Amino acid sequence: MQKLKILPSIITALTALILTSCSTTTAEQYEATALTSYTWQVKYANNLTSEPRPRIETFATTSVLNRNGVKPPGEVIGPDDRGLWWPTLPPRPSVDEVEQRKKSQEEAGKPELMKDVQYKLTYGVGNLQKALPTNYDVYRQVVKAYPQKILLELTLGVNDNSVEKAEPISK
Repeated sequence: MQKLKILPSIITALTALILTSCSTTTAEQYEATALTSYTWQVKYANNLTSEPRPRIETFATTSVLNRNGVKPPGEVIGPDDRGLWWPTLPPRPSVDEVEQRKKSQEEAGKPELMKDVQYKLTYGVGNLQKALPTNYDVYRQVVKAYPQKILLELTLGVNDNSVEKAEPISK
């Protein structure tokens, strides 16, 4: 029973530690990017239905860099329902390509098309530029603020290794 009384104290201490390790900064210059990618991949295993960790081989990949929500140059698809532009699909691997990577005794799964997005925020701190990973919500906030050059208050993550939040600052 004594252990149960200590648990809330530990949770409170950990929460305080996490919250105090986050900091805020004001950004006047910033750029949000979203790297959208399509990749074909195939799973390989001795038994695809029972293998907990099949080997995964990647084939063709295409990607496009979204900057501040503006349509990227070249042939792109979109925008989608999240305001992101996507590359054209990479070529699907042929049966021969899939079989070439198969090891003896292995089964090959069907080619799967994977979608991925990596968000990043670059902002100025004095004369330095910082580029940190972020999330969709921060990306969208910057996309809305960018045309008007609105000041943003950025909430940085643990050890200032990411941007967790961006809020416009009223003038």
